[in-house]
Order: sequence, then C-alpha cells, then structure tokens
Amino acid sequence: MPKEQGASAAGVIGALRRAKLSHFVTVPDFVQLALHLAIERGDSGLSLVRTANEDQAVCTAAGLTVAGKRPVIAVQNQGFYACVNTVRAVALDARIPCFFLIGQFGRETSNFGAASTQSRRRVVNLLEPMLNTLGVPFWSLDSDDDLSLVEQALDAADSRRGPAALIVNRPLAWSREVAQ
Repeated sequence: MPKEQGASAAGVIGALRRAKLSHFVTVPDFVQLALHLAIERGDSGLSLVRTANEDQAVCTAAGLTVAGKRPVIAVQNQGFYACVNTVRAVALDARIPCFFLIGQFGRETSNFGAASTQSRRRVVNLLEPMLNTLGVPFWSLDSDDDLSLVEQALDAADSRRGPAALIVNRPLAWSREVAQ
C-alpha cells in the first residue's frame, strides 16, 4: 500500500459492522472519502445521515443514541473545531456518548509516521492538544492493523458517557471488498 494511504475503507466498514454501529452521521471529508463512497453505495449496512454542519451531526447522533441506536460521527479536523461548543454541551455536559471518526485534513505526507503535533499546519497540529484540553480520549487509525481501535474508542465513549475519537491520520485506501 502506498505510504500516503491508510486503513482500507473496507476494513473500516468491517470494524464498524463488528461494533454493531447503526448510523453513519457525517459532513463528508476528503480524508475519509473512500469510506463515504462505500457507505453511499450501500456496502456497509449502516444508515447514511448527511448533515449540513458538524453541530447538526453531533446533535443528530445524540438523538439517535437517546433513541437506542449506535451512530458514528464522521467529520474532518476543521469541522471538529467548528463544533467544540456542541461537543461540550451534548457529549461532555449532557453525557451522551459520541464516537467520532476525525479525518486529519491537510496533513503532509512527510508528516505521516511522525507525531501530528509536529505538522507544519495548524489545522493538523492542534487536533490532539484540543482533544486533550477537552478531556476526549483518542486513538490513531493509521492502517488496517489499527482497526480493533474502533471498538476500543466506542467502548470508551459508552463507558464514560461522553465523547471519544479515532483520528484518521491518512486518507483511507480505496477497496471494494468489505470484511464481515
């Protein structure tokens, strides 16, 4: 797999299925484009919910959670920054579990394999410090070897009754076969 590509879209879908997620709530992002297109094709078994902005994505996912569903919120780093107050209100203060897939839009290929905090771009290097400031546990998704982290992050969101994130550090690889 080329250095620029991360986990496979099919692998991520398989991990989301194994975690028994029901909805993919999103404002589409470039880093996770292969995953978005696979879900749009109906390859996932997840219900696709497109939202106008990230605040709406968090609130929609929270409503689904309260209704007994298991959503994932897929956004990019810039979008996560835009909805910090909603994350604070809904996931932290109201204590509604929210599981995020956050794409690291703008990350330089030369920074792959290094700490994202060492990126030259603020949009990239501020994400982990922001999550730490908010007290949001996070893990990094760099390859298919990291797919077990989907369940770990989801379990953290559920057990702590709050937000947890999986940072998608590189563009997801295109793939057609979906792991069961």
